[in-house]
Amino acid sequence: MTMPRLLRRSGVIACAAIAFTTVGTVACADTQDMPPAADYASYVALGDSFTSGPGIPPQTDGDPCGRSASNYPTLVATDLGIEDFIDASCGAATSLDFAMPQTTFRGATVPPQYDALRPDTELVTVGIGGNDIGLVQLTLGCVNLSAPPDGASCAITNTPDGTDRVDAAIDAFAPVYTTVIDEIRRRSPEARIVLVGYPTGIRDGGCFPEQRIWPDDATYLQEKIDRLNTVMREQAEAADVDYVDLRDSSRDHDVCADPETRWMAGLQPAAGSIPLHPNAAGHRNAADQVLATITD
Repeated sequence: MTMPRLLRRSGVIACAAIAFTTVGTVACADTQDMPPAADYASYVALGDSFTSGPGIPPQTDGDPCGRSASNYPTLVATDLGIEDFIDASCGAATSLDFAMPQTTFRGATVPPQYDALRPDTELVTVGIGGNDIGLVQLTLGCVNLSAPPDGASCAITNTPDGTDRVDAAIDAFAPVYTTVIDEIRRRSPEARIVLVGYPTGIRDGGCFPEQRIWPDDATYLQEKIDRLNTVMREQAEAADVDYVDLRDSSRDHDVCADPETRWMAGLQPAAGSIPLHPNAAGHRNAADQVLATITD
């Protein structure tokens, strides 16, 4: 007997007429104690490299987008038993690449990510915005090989006249999240939409010289990541869709953490990841947070 989708999602006590005794007793099960059910028959993942997982093994042979079979969308699809799953995410993607073909860092051209959506798609996760506001470029601009004062502070260079250029870029980008949500709804009107935030990149004060970002710049950099997450959450709430916060769950697993507890690769290349991106453990955490949201 198939359990109704509403009951499987709600987490309430669901009673199924599994077996009737001679006196008509109904067998009941607490869905909170049951393993996750495949509530969604079809799932599409949209996003950038924080979604696709470049450098994380196993990589799909010949894939120009750097998609990993251990990235969080694949883990979510596997854990929920969703066989109709399309990972349309791609490294270096911006929101423009959702609607237009993207030329990847490997020189290949891939279709617009929106093309993966169908009218019967039931679940869509979205992780985007970092490349739109130049997050990687900002991080690289905060790198200093020498201790202060030999160098330039990115916190200062990005606020030359008292106006924060990065804040302005993030605030200008914020309405794009609503545009993305509206287009997903147009193409997949029955889909549950989940925006997935960015994890903690670096702790307040950083860990110079292990990671070559000055203390004040480390705090500044994380403040910008937090601001992007904030506008993503606000736009999600305004549009009545889900938002998955990765900030708190990834705290203390940033680039300054010990290698065995680090979920974010640092500036130096490391096996199984690329610099300044989540590793396999980071994607496992992201998958867990997504699962906690969509099975609530």
